Amino acid sequence: RCVVLRFLKSPPNQTKTSEEILHHLQNIVDFGKHVMKQFFGENYVHHGEIIQLPLDFVRQLCLKIQPERPESRCDKDMDTLSGYAMCLPNLTRLQTYRFAEHRPILCIEIKPKCGFIPFSSHVSQEIKHKVCRYCMHQHLKVANGKWKRPSKYCPLDLFSGNKQRMHFALKSLLQEAQNNLKIFKNGELIYGCKDDQDCVSDWNELARHLKPFFFPSNGLVSGPHCTRTIVKELIHVITMALLSSTDACRAGDMKTVPISQGRSYCEASAFNKELVRNGKHKLDSSGLPRGCLLYKTLQAQMLDMLDIEGLYPLYSRVEQYLEEFPEERSTLQIDGPYNEAFYEKLLDLSTEDDGTVAFALTKVQQYRIAMTAKDCSIMIALSPCLQDECSEQRPVVLTSKSRFTFSVSVLDLDLKPYDTIPHQYKLDGKIVNYYLKNVQAKDDPVMSSLFKENEDCTLVLHKV
Repeated sequence: RCVVLRFLKSPPNQTKTSEEILHHLQNIVDFGKHVMKQFFGENYVHHGEIIQLPLDFVRQLCLKIQPERPESRCDKDMDTLSGYAMCLPNLTRLQTYRFAEHRPILCIEIKPKCGFIPFSSHVSQEIKHKVCRYCMHQHLKVANGKWKRPSKYCPLDLFSGNKQRMHFALKSLLQEAQNNLKIFKNGELIYGCKDDQDCVSDWNELARHLKPFFFPSNGLVSGPHCTRTIVKELIHVITMALLSSTDACRAGDMKTVPISQGRSYCEASAFNKELVRNGKHKLDSSGLPRGCLLYKTLQAQMLDMLDIEGLYPLYSRVEQYLEEFPEERSTLQIDGPYNEAFYEKLLDLSTEDDGTVAFALTKVQQYRIAMTAKDCSIMIALSPCLQDECSEQRPVVLTSKSRFTFSVSVLDLDLKPYDTIPHQYKLDGKIVNYYLKNVQAKDDPVMSSLFKENEDCTLVLHKV
């Protein structure tokens, strides 16, 4: 059985006791088991279990993997003192069927990000009702040197359910993967960013890896046409897997947030701009099938009903209460336990503020769930299957020359920390202000000339 071991990491000089580490890991497992499974369904969430390992084994393992860790992760130390770790299934492998374990396996990891535009009346800048957070944030990230180029990917295209828009979104991810797309072959990373800067996409190299999966009989000539054909097949397979429903769960007792509340397209989307440029009308959103993982992810994301601007005053109300009654922190379950009682409180979708701490806390906890869903990763594992192996019990996706059995899973489901809400509030302001000043102003000729005048203007004073 192929498993993954996950150890807690913490900044240097912030070591926790073994009891604290065990408690933290238990919270992660309980949150996956009692909360996120309710939102996403049994087949999609793998919460894992806690195990204890010999300390000598942990230290040797740490020494072995340290050179392999990305530079951006080395600011935190791996816990080598408690011996506790989480044991999880390797989601780059098929999760549902053991028969295919000896077959080559392809896995695509996608971090889809936030798939809707805020619909809250608390939003102070009109641009937030038109351009999605991801598209705005791209420009700030490029300005800060995190990425060399902005991506053409827009999450609203992927979450639209419209195949044309989804294909465009996935193609954009393949062109500029950043840390939103990775491809593994038999568990080894073959495509995607290894660090923040170097993200050159080599489609020819990718096609060489994928050709045996999509054209096993080698009937396709090499060259640019071959590469384009293979990438097109890959995008088709990912789209079909994302739209599939492999779990009967209807997200527990969760009343859904109407998706129609938000607009279904982003004005900054390259797909949308192309339509406008060609004088075409905007494509209607086809909508996502209710059982698919993208739909469930979007529902969990839309628990952010007030936007960070509407949420922040409620966070401040909870903070004020905790300053007066610090002993209430555990009663309010801010740091767990994440059990059925915690989940039950999330089901209240009312937005009428009655001025109570209970209302404020419910909205804060719903926001934390939404933030978790906005930052999760979707894993699609694919393995070639023969005609006689494909039965009704196994989900199968077809291409022009191949057929695949597949499993879809979700990971990175740790609850976002309560204490990061002030950071989220400040970051939101930075993203929006940068976009308004440096991007929208340049797109708008009137605004652009105003900014230009302000920048170039020299005031000369004459005696009168």
